[in-house]
Amino acid sequence: MASAATLARGRRSRLMARRLGAWLQPQISSGAREQRDQAVLLLAIAVVVAPHFQHLPVWSTVAIGVAWIWRSWLTQKLKPAPGRLVMFVLLLLGTAAVWLQYGTLFGRDASVNFLLILIGLKVLEMRAHRDVQVIVFLSLFVLQTQFLYDQGALSAVLMVVSVGMLFFVLISVNLPEGDISFSRKLRYLLRVFLLALPLTLTLFFLFPRLPSPIAHVSGGEQHAGTGLSDSMSPNSMRQLLRNDDVALRARFDHGVPPQHLLYWRGPVFTVFDGKTWWPGPFQQAGGQRRMAADLELDRDSAIDYTVTLEPTQQHELFALEMTDAIVDPAAPDVHLSPTLELQTALPISSRRRYRLHSFTSYRAQAQAAIDEARDARQLPDGFNPRTLSWAAELRGRIAGTQPPHDPAAVAALDRRLVAAVLRHFHEQAFHYNINAPALGSDSVDEFLFDTREGYCEHYASAFVVLMRAMGVPARVVTGYQGGEVNPVDGYLTVRQSDAHAWAEVWIPGQGWVREDPTAAVAPDRIDHTVRELNEAGLRAGNPGWSWLRQWRMDREAIENTWNQWFLSYSAERQRRLIAFLGLDPSIENITIVAIAVFCVLMAVMAVTSLRRRAVREPLAELVFQLRGKLARQDVHVPHEMGLHDMGSYLEPRLDPACMPEGRQLLADISAARYARPGAGRAGLRLRSLRARLRRWQPMRAET
Repeated sequence: MASAATLARGRRSRLMARRLGAWLQPQISSGAREQRDQAVLLLAIAVVVAPHFQHLPVWSTVAIGVAWIWRSWLTQKLKPAPGRLVMFVLLLLGTAAVWLQYGTLFGRDASVNFLLILIGLKVLEMRAHRDVQVIVFLSLFVLQTQFLYDQGALSAVLMVVSVGMLFFVLISVNLPEGDISFSRKLRYLLRVFLLALPLTLTLFFLFPRLPSPIAHVSGGEQHAGTGLSDSMSPNSMRQLLRNDDVALRARFDHGVPPQHLLYWRGPVFTVFDGKTWWPGPFQQAGGQRRMAADLELDRDSAIDYTVTLEPTQQHELFALEMTDAIVDPAAPDVHLSPTLELQTALPISSRRRYRLHSFTSYRAQAQAAIDEARDARQLPDGFNPRTLSWAAELRGRIAGTQPPHDPAAVAALDRRLVAAVLRHFHEQAFHYNINAPALGSDSVDEFLFDTREGYCEHYASAFVVLMRAMGVPARVVTGYQGGEVNPVDGYLTVRQSDAHAWAEVWIPGQGWVREDPTAAVAPDRIDHTVRELNEAGLRAGNPGWSWLRQWRMDREAIENTWNQWFLSYSAERQRRLIAFLGLDPSIENITIVAIAVFCVLMAVMAVTSLRRRAVREPLAELVFQLRGKLARQDVHVPHEMGLHDMGSYLEPRLDPACMPEGRQLLADISAARYARPGAGRAGLRLRSLRARLRRWQPMRAET
């Protein structure tokens, strides 16, 4: 039974192979050519449209899929396209559906969706040669819209494949009467790609680039971005900790620092409303961003590195603690905020690459402003009474009845209070758990005294509330902690799952000092990333998992190479290229160089295209190659001599050992050239004659 099924599958496979081989051969019937070209076009459209399905509404995906399947069935069964009335009704329905979905036909998402609906309808009504060309050109335009959503290496590969398939269809439908083989079309296609490659590289490297996007947001829509938000509340990071997307990549000049030093500083929160943490009002003073001051850095602890940050739609540029400025003269919009956040004037809507100096040893704002210190002690009324009561009791036990007034004594007391809370987290039955239960209005009370399980944001929030309740200025810092070194390219990859929250307390004479209460409960989370901990469990359960990790590393290294060399090619890197050529890197010089190179390439292509080419029938070309092969042996056959007389002409001039094969080759070429049209398998015979001509080695007779 099994053998019969195997034989049946083998027969079906051989039948499909024969059909595919026949499909790739030149088609004599115009109907067969049209059916094949439509099939290739439908396959190309599927490759063009499929990447958009991940951001299209379900109804749109279904509608486009139905139109594609309907057209495929019509092509296979040689049925006519739907009538104009049916197409008009479908157009009205598609337009109305897009309007109801988005409330407009403009903007990125609405326009792309409407365009895809139009392509589906145009494919369905395809009748004439002109329709095929319109669909091809529309598909080429749709290919560019995919880069509005994703500019990764996979999208680029799909674009190249799609363009190749669309140009294959253009070559086929624009041939004169007759058809050519699949291999010849591929050669034409390769020639077009090779001709376009110099122009493409010229436009990419030399077309003047602006230092920032022309428009940050278009049509009220933002480009994709994920990551930390501008507020923090219990369980707000839960989904982020399960997200394996890349947040940033970093390349260090002198080795990656230890894991416990990799604190990537992001949004800082100072205002607490009882449940949610928000930025403080002094972080945006009077509509003008204030600059940080009083930052002392130990230059011996400097770390030099380059960061490639994914789009976030936020203002923060993530950097290791502590940095004083960005090392990028082309980024005048970056500054250090009063809460020591590295910020930009506009939200980060595209991948950004920047270079930094950070310092692992520093003293931050030892002389903090009075209003900022007051905000760092603020607590809302009527929330978390148990926490406030326990904090007062703890402070009373440590400070006694006479609070110190001397700055040194205050600093010593504050350090003892910090140590007491961290010791409490470490010694009591607290657990690190990203599946912590939801909390009510008194979230800190419930966490400290009831559930006693949570993750970084729970511990950071509770710690800061306790510090403020005891009179110690404190605030919440969010960002990322750790990272994973890719051994393939040496980059440190920080993922969304590395999102972290910690605390800062202000100590007199020392300034803002980082304190991470999560480390007191789960030190493994600080020494290892969430991914490393998860993979350690997988490795223990299945030792054969390593190939999957290696595959992931290779794939991410390829993506990072694409990002670094192509997507991160900025205006500053373009200016460095022009400076390398010995020119002043001004926009005028860049434009002049681009125009000059472009004109030279166009002139070369024009001269090459205008060169006269001899167009020969395939068998005539074979005879031409035969004459050239004989001429290389100094045997020159007169141009007027035919194939029938060539054998006797060559007899005395060539070595007798090679003449039998030569006479048979001449006879077969003559038979193929003068055979009836359509007789036999012409394509197979031509390939055989070409192969025999390549193998035949004529030798001149000795005189």
